[in-house]
Amino acid sequence: MSNRTDVLVLGGTGVDTLVRVPQLPLPFADSYMVPAIEAEAGQTGDGVAVGLRSLGLGVHLLDFIGDDPEGLLVRALHERHGVEFTALITAAGTKRAVNLIDKAGRRLSLYDYTRSDPADRFDEALLARLAAGARHAHVSITHPCQYALPTLRAAGLTISTDLHNWDGRNAYHLDFADQADVVFLSRTALPDHEAAMRLILDRGRAGVVVVTDGEHGGYVLDRADGRIVAYPPATPPSPAIDSNGAGDAFVAGYLYGMLAGEPVERCVQFGAVAGAHACTGTRTEVVPIDPDTLRARSSVDTCDGRGLGA
Repeated sequence: MSNRTDVLVLGGTGVDTLVRVPQLPLPFADSYMVPAIEAEAGQTGDGVAVGLRSLGLGVHLLDFIGDDPEGLLVRALHERHGVEFTALITAAGTKRAVNLIDKAGRRLSLYDYTRSDPADRFDEALLARLAAGARHAHVSITHPCQYALPTLRAAGLTISTDLHNWDGRNAYHLDFADQADVVFLSRTALPDHEAAMRLILDRGRAGVVVVTDGEHGGYVLDRADGRIVAYPPATPPSPAIDSNGAGDAFVAGYLYGMLAGEPVERCVQFGAVAGAHACTGTRTEVVPIDPDTLRARSSVDTCDGRGLGA
C-alpha cells in the first residue's frame, strides 16, 4: 500500500438505500414483498476512492457530509479500507439515494437533490495543500466540486471526471468535462455517443474520452489518433448479479493503469476487468479487486483476444 497521495478524490460521498425488486420498470402495486432493505455507504466518490486504495494507491478523499447517522456510515467505510478522508460538515446532511435493483443486476437510482447547500465551498487553502501533495485528481460532479477545478488545474494536477448518465447537452456536465484530462461517461442517456465524445474533445483539454456501455463493453477516443474504438466487455469471474459500483470500479481500474504509465488500451482493459469484478455480488459481498488479481485477469482476457476492436 502507498503512503503518498496518488489520487485526490473530490466529492461523491453518500449513502444508498438498496432495494431488490422483481423487475424494472416496476409495475404499479400497493405493495411488494422484497428481501432485506439495506443502507450502505458508497456513492461514486466513495467507490472510486475505495477501489483505488484496494489497488495499492494512496488516496485522499475530500467532501462535505452531514453530522448525521449517514455521515457515520461514510466515515466507517473509509476507515475500514484505509482511505484518508477529510470530512467537512454541511447543514444539508449526507447525500442519499434509493437504488432499485432487479434480478439481472440493473439499477434505477433515486437521488435526494435536497442534500446540497449552495453556499458550501471547499476551503481554498486546504484544497491547495491537498492538491500540492497529489499526483492526480478525480473530481465527482457533485456540488461544490465545480468550484474546485481552477485550483486543481493551477496546482498542475491531471484531472479525471465521470459524467455518468449525461445526455450530451447539459451544460453543468460540460463544465467538468472541459477541465478534465480524462472523461468517463455512460452511454445510457446518450442519443449519439460518438458526437458526445467528439464534442468533449473539441471543446476542452481532454486527451481521452471513455464511454462505458455495460455488458456490451464501450468506446474510447484517444486524441493521439482521433479514432473512436470499441472495446469488448471483460469476462466476470462469476455471474453478474448487481451493477452497483461497476462504473466506479472501472474508473479505479483505468486510473490505476494510467498512473502506472500503461497505454490507453491497457488502462481500458483494467477498467473493464475491475468493473466486471464489481458486478459479481452485492456491495457488501464483493471485495474490491486487488492489483495481482486485476493483472492476472487482464492477461487472460488479452490471451483470449479481447483487446480493443476496430
